Amino acid sequence: MPKLNDQLPEPITLKQSIGPSFILLGLALGSGELIMWPYLVSQYGLGIIWGGLVGITFQYFLNTEIMRYTLAWGESVFVGWRRWGRLIPAWFVFSTVIPWALPGFVSASATMLNHVFPILPVRLTAMVLILLTGIIISSGKTLYKTMSHVQTTLLSIGVPFVAILTLYMARGTDWSALMRGLVGIGEGYRWLPEGIALGAFLGAFAYSGGGGNLNLSQSYYIKEKGMGMGKYGTGIKTLLSGLDSHRIDGHLFTLSGSNLSRWARWWRLVCIEHALVFWGIGLLTILMLGTLSMATAHGVSSGGGLSFFFKEAEMIGLATHNLIGHLFVLVGALMLFTTQLGVLESASRVIAENILLLKYKHDQEVNASKMFYIVLWCELAFSAIFLYFGASEPRAILTLGAILNAAAMMVAFVLILFLNRRLPPTIRPGFSRQLILLIAASFFVYFLTKIWGGL
Repeated sequence: MPKLNDQLPEPITLKQSIGPSFILLGLALGSGELIMWPYLVSQYGLGIIWGGLVGITFQYFLNTEIMRYTLAWGESVFVGWRRWGRLIPAWFVFSTVIPWALPGFVSASATMLNHVFPILPVRLTAMVLILLTGIIISSGKTLYKTMSHVQTTLLSIGVPFVAILTLYMARGTDWSALMRGLVGIGEGYRWLPEGIALGAFLGAFAYSGGGGNLNLSQSYYIKEKGMGMGKYGTGIKTLLSGLDSHRIDGHLFTLSGSNLSRWARWWRLVCIEHALVFWGIGLLTILMLGTLSMATAHGVSSGGGLSFFFKEAEMIGLATHNLIGHLFVLVGALMLFTTQLGVLESASRVIAENILLLKYKHDQEVNASKMFYIVLWCELAFSAIFLYFGASEPRAILTLGAILNAAAMMVAFVLILFLNRRLPPTIRPGFSRQLILLIAASFFVYFLTKIWGGL
């Protein structure tokens, strides 16, 4: 067995660190940001947009605590939890398969493409998009580099377009409503309007960022980026570059003065990078799309499903040019495809590693890449079958999945708190961060209890 390196590597620059948060952001933008918050705004105005701010802020703290563990150990948080027993890997397989097996994002993307190009049948188009995601994820040299390149490219198209369109369409009253909404002041209500479906609100809240267990995949991304002790680990290779076996457990660095100095710089780096990319761009997108919905679809009669989104496109076309309205729909389809791409990749990672961890022994080598692609193509097959035999209204599928993910996220906040409390005192989270994690978990408990009580 090779001698383990106990030295924490020198931190990289902020520019070099860009990448992991873009992948996580990519799987977020097509759910709460594009569909759920704009839908709620179209119904109730911007007074509920505070939920997007609080939701993505909670996820920022969850994600950085996930990164804390992997920076220190060079392994995923799932390996850390496996040391507590087999029950937790079993939970993560179950709680990832159930909510993320539903192909709501790609179904909505196909519906949007059909709106612009009626010749494209929705179900067949959705199945083609499912196949395309599998091909993309299976290509390239390493999975991390493939996802980082694709997500960064797609986001560089969608986010600026939405921002420019919102700046053009929104008026002074819309911006004023946004400012009031950030502190919970709506049109005749405070915090939540009477009659709002709590399931829809909690779904949007849970999808303000990644959502569910997918946030935990940030552990993989910084490991495969080679950040902290992740530099000594091995990432998942693609089908085209061979599928070798390797160890998936890591080890804690020596708590020497030089290592702790590097640790402080690593920790500052990941917090800044995640604040700029995930929290900053993610919140900007939530606010821009919410404001755009306020300017175009609020108070305008629309039906169920994605009708509010198509109403937005119609109003944009009337205010600018019909082609711009169609372009808005196509950008929406692109963002949803980006989300489906990220969801399949991230969910497959989580499911595959936790299946391996059910029988994992310390120092054992496993073929994580092979298991990943088995899970991925099983998920693809399930999605295609589900679509063929009648996936119905995309927004309903997304809302159901979001409620299930809210429950999973509640558990994740608690588990990461207890995992990181076991770190050495010099690198474990402080009192304020631990309190935030408890408050976030309590928030989910409260709303899930309210929803359960209303069933």
